[in-house]
Amino acid sequence: MRRFYRQRKKVIKKPPKSKKKSRIVAERHDDDYSKEEKILREFDINMIYGPCVGLTRLQRWERAQKLGLNPPHQIENLLKSVTVKVQLECLWYKRK
Repeated sequence: MRRFYRQRKKVIKKPPKSKKKSRIVAERHDDDYSKEEKILREFDINMIYGPCVGLTRLQRWERAQKLGLNPPHQIENLLKSVTVKVQLECLWYKRK
């Protein structure tokens, strides 16, 4: 009979991890960036304007403009602005 009815091992279930800690870390992480950088990061994440790997933010904005995707002019103003210092590379620059 053992061939037909194999024994089943008892599975010990672990209690679910609390997600409250990760939310707190995420909120702190968002506070590290300026308002302008948050806007540019949203532009990087938005796939409507095409992929951003291998391009600077300005190159991606110009490509989207040429393709008629109507990217926000606020992004162009931020990238070409002399008074506001922002990172010109995309969110995933030098990440593998």
